[in-house]
Amino acid sequence: MDWGFDLWDQQDVIERHTQCGLEQLERYVKFVKERAEIEQNYAKQLRNLSKKYSRRGIKEDHEMKLTNQQAFQEVLNELNDYAAQREQLSENMTVTICVDLTKNIHELRQERKNYFLEIKKCQQNLESSLKQLDLSKKRFEKEWKEAEKAIQQTERIQLEPNITKADVDKAKQQENSRTHVAEACKKDYAVQHQKYNNEQNNFYHSEIPSLLKNLQIMEEKRIKMLADGYMQFSETEKNLLPNIIKCLDAISTAGRNINEKQDTAALVDQYKSGAAPPADVEFEDYSQSVRTTGNENTPQLHKARIKLLFHKKSKITSPDKNMPPSVEDFTHFPPDQRKKRLQDKIDNINRELQKEMEQSEAMNKMKGVYEQNSKLGDPSSLEPQITLTLQNIASLKEKLQKYQAQLSEAGGGSGSHNNTSSNVSPSDENIYEFAFDEDFIDVPIGQCKALYNYDGDNEGAVCIRKDEQLTLMVEDQGDGWVKVQRANGDTGYVPASYIQTI
Repeated sequence: MDWGFDLWDQQDVIERHTQCGLEQLERYVKFVKERAEIEQNYAKQLRNLSKKYSRRGIKEDHEMKLTNQQAFQEVLNELNDYAAQREQLSENMTVTICVDLTKNIHELRQERKNYFLEIKKCQQNLESSLKQLDLSKKRFEKEWKEAEKAIQQTERIQLEPNITKADVDKAKQQENSRTHVAEACKKDYAVQHQKYNNEQNNFYHSEIPSLLKNLQIMEEKRIKMLADGYMQFSETEKNLLPNIIKCLDAISTAGRNINEKQDTAALVDQYKSGAAPPADVEFEDYSQSVRTTGNENTPQLHKARIKLLFHKKSKITSPDKNMPPSVEDFTHFPPDQRKKRLQDKIDNINRELQKEMEQSEAMNKMKGVYEQNSKLGDPSSLEPQITLTLQNIASLKEKLQKYQAQLSEAGGGSGSHNNTSSNVSPSDENIYEFAFDEDFIDVPIGQCKALYNYDGDNEGAVCIRKDEQLTLMVEDQGDGWVKVQRANGDTGYVPASYIQTI
């Protein structure tokens, strides 16, 4: 089927049809935009839901590390990732469908407009030729009538008996003149007639079929664009299905990783007091006249123990904010729980102490480098940080000794610490005396600035903030990572694209 030959006389129909086609394409673009907005809002609601139900329980609940609670947190984390996939879907729909189709609609409108302008121009040319034909026809008709009148006038004069020869010659001359003009108008009319027929034949058999054929090709291209848009609508979501399925599988895995026996055992491990159940109540025979004095307070003792075991623990009043901080002794816990808490506290302090000592050592080494090469930095700028680090070390050592003493009193030994304090020699505490082997130490090689925020969640990485001034320790070795040091002494790796050398 060809629009050019089968619909040559239905130009109005073609004009309406192509206009409706473009409007259909625009409607589809609006539909995809609204669908993308729905996905965006859906992702936002999912993030808010995940944030709302993220666990913020008391510290004891976190320490128990129940598998069902951890699984629920993993579910919320995966829900965040799932929301990110919905956001990506919204963005892909907007970019791959809406942007491209909007551009194509503009081009199709311009193309359609040009075709119909050409059709209108051809119609105007044909109408102009028809007007010229009508004018030549009317002129020929008029001149021919005048010639006929001249012929009749000559014949009438020739029949009159008293007419002179001069009058006859004048009449014949007039007749010949009119006849000659009429013949010229006839030839012009014939030329215009032939010209119009040729133009009309070209209009209906060449120009119009060609333009309508181009409109048909344009319409087929529009339909193909719409079909591709429908397929992209599906493929865009299909491409993200593996990631979405991965999130859903992770949620299923979190459910399978729940260990109900481990959770119930964790409660025992967390709150086991280590106390023995009360002994049997002794029978007191009041018929006997003599009663031992040691048994007089037995009922009261049993009542006290029962009250202690089966009544809810009273809330521990929080210390006054205005009071200076003191070392927590955990005396309100049962013996076993107290020893466990004290041991955990000692382990945490040992880790903090080790970190502070490493930081102190790094600051001292950096100061030495600055003293050797002042271009890398000012050694005096490190003094406040070094002093603060030493104060923190002294405070942590004091706390560690107090907790170790409490653990010894509770019968838990001296504590399984890392003997961090014993590893510190007097020379280590002197911030001005140090020595190191440059083969094992990263020497600063320059300064750089952070371009973006980086959380540093991976092992060996360090957290940085945008526009933060950093010291470059190790350049990119081809793996896309560089080692930097922050002003507070924290050292670690960050992506090379996240920093800019100064």
